[in-house]
Amino acid sequence: MTSQPQQQSPPDDVPAIRPAAPVGVAAPLTVGVEEEFLLVDPVTRTVSPQGPQVAATAAGQLGHRVGTELTRYQIEGRTEPHTRLSEAAEELRATRAVLARAAAGRGLRIASSGSPVLGLVTPVPLTPGPRYAESLSLFRALDDEQSACACHVHVGVADPGEAIEVSNHLRPWLPTLIALTANSPYWAGRDTGYASWRTTTWGRWPVAGPPPYFESPAHFRSLVEELIATGTVMDRGGLYWDIRPSHHLPTMEVRVADAGLTPEDTVLLAAVVRALTATALTAVRAGDPAPRPAPEMLRAACWRAARDGLSGHALDPVTRRLLPQTRQTEHMLRAISHALHRNGDLDLVRTQWDRLRTRGNGADRQRAAYRHRSSLHDVVDHVIHATCPQQTH
Repeated sequence: MTSQPQQQSPPDDVPAIRPAAPVGVAAPLTVGVEEEFLLVDPVTRTVSPQGPQVAATAAGQLGHRVGTELTRYQIEGRTEPHTRLSEAAEELRATRAVLARAAAGRGLRIASSGSPVLGLVTPVPLTPGPRYAESLSLFRALDDEQSACACHVHVGVADPGEAIEVSNHLRPWLPTLIALTANSPYWAGRDTGYASWRTTTWGRWPVAGPPPYFESPAHFRSLVEELIATGTVMDRGGLYWDIRPSHHLPTMEVRVADAGLTPEDTVLLAAVVRALTATALTAVRAGDPAPRPAPEMLRAACWRAARDGLSGHALDPVTRRLLPQTRQTEHMLRAISHALHRNGDLDLVRTQWDRLRTRGNGADRQRAAYRHRSSLHDVVDHVIHATCPQQTH
């Protein structure tokens, strides 16, 4: 008989998230964000394939901080690197407003959801260009269902060797980040039963999900070279692991999250990822070994987090036990409280975590919008307004 994971009974006296004496990495690391959005027709509430046109319009104000994505249903907004999270938050909101105005010029709205709620989403209309054509040739029908939007957080880690070790330290927290940011319960007109359907569909790619534990920078380089040489990925930009050293910036890129429903959701993610990275750097420089959960347990924990979000129980990939997902999230936040305090982000994270515990993550709020009248149109309208309140549905 196969043994089942034991449910852990966490202690009742779990301390609140609180600061401690500053230690480790002293100066706040830089943080930058890339947000992907869907374009939606406000009348039909279905996705609209005008990404290149909307991006071209927005580029008049945003320049390199706007771009296209694999499908014409999508656009991307990017921030500059910041050390003050308040400045990053201001730029996030301003960027969303510019993209919303550019979309409105074509009678559309931007929607920050990890997956499209309504519309004919397979096969997707691909964005023109040689890279996307090469992707279609290599990955074929995998490209057909990739109308998925993520939020990528870049944290300044210039040393490639340290970046690889930081990746090892962050791996066990990936399921918690998935649960915290889940915002894709619907797909093409149906409730998938998952809080993050995007996580599940994205995991089909040959190099996606949690990265391996890397024994050294040389191990990372040799593996990447083999993946490219065997045609498994096109280049380093095609490494779709949830954590990766950026191939073109001196940063560690965390790519695990769904697109944030609100700017506040994205800012919370940015604060947490930066603190996780700073905490990992402190451990790396102290010579502390990274936890090494079994790959199959880490994958199982990510699946469970994508299914249940903040509700239900998390599978801790290190202890292999179940505990309430909210408790697991609080464990993570306590583990990074020193870094949050040093960065000046502790109060913000406390406030935003209280909000999520009360109102739920993006997936919970999408489903709450549906329950009012059992209407997916209401879900789309809610996402549009939450993405950028200046928009009307």
